[in-house]
Amino acid sequence: MSDRSDPSDQFKIPHSKFKITLMALIVPVRGFTPQIGENCFLAENATIVGDVVMGNDCSVWFNTVIRGDVNSIRIGNCVNIQDGSVLHTLYQKSTIEIGNHVSIGHNVVIHGAKIHDYALIGMGAVVMDDAEVGEGALVAAGSVVLSRTKIGPNELWGGAPAKFIKMVEPEKAREMNIKIAHNYLMYSSWYSTPDIDPTKQ
Repeated sequence: MSDRSDPSDQFKIPHSKFKITLMALIVPVRGFTPQIGENCFLAENATIVGDVVMGNDCSVWFNTVIRGDVNSIRIGNCVNIQDGSVLHTLYQKSTIEIGNHVSIGHNVVIHGAKIHDYALIGMGAVVMDDAEVGEGALVAAGSVVLSRTKIGPNELWGGAPAKFIKMVEPEKAREMNIKIAHNYLMYSSWYSTPDIDPTKQ
C-alpha cells in the first residue's frame, strides 16, 4: 500500500461529527481478532473474522463478509466494501491486500487477490486467487478475473473471463475513486445520527 500523502484530506469528515460505529459481528479465530482503524463504519450485519487489519475511514456495508480465518486480509485507508461482498483466502496460500481509496461494489467476491490504490471493482465482479489489479484500474461489473491474472495500472478490464478493454486516464480514475470513497464516508456518517437528514441542513 502506498505511503504517499493522502489527496482526499480535503474531504475528511471531522471525527467530532462522526463517531466510530462498531455494530458488526466481530469474530476472533485462531488467536486473531480483527483490528479496525479510526472513523470506520461497520454495518450491523456485516461479519469480520480473524486475521483482518483495516485502516482508517473505511466503510463495510450490509451483509458483507470479510473472512480472515484461513489467511490474512489487509485493507488500507478510505476503502468502501459495499453490500453483500465476500472477501476470503486460501489456507496457507493466498492472502488479500487492498490499498487506499479502493471501491468494491455490491456483491463482489475477492478471493486471495491484491488490489492496488485507487482501483474500482464493479458490482458483481469476481477476482480470484493471486490475481492483481493495478493502481487506478477498473474491473467492470459482472467480470470474472481469473487466478493469476495481472491487470496493469489504469487499465479497464471486463467480461467473463475478464480481458483488457482500454486504458483509463490516470487523473480521471484517481478523481473518480476519491469521490466515491468520500461519498461512502459521507453516507456512513448518516448512520450516527439516524433521526437527522444532513442533506436538508
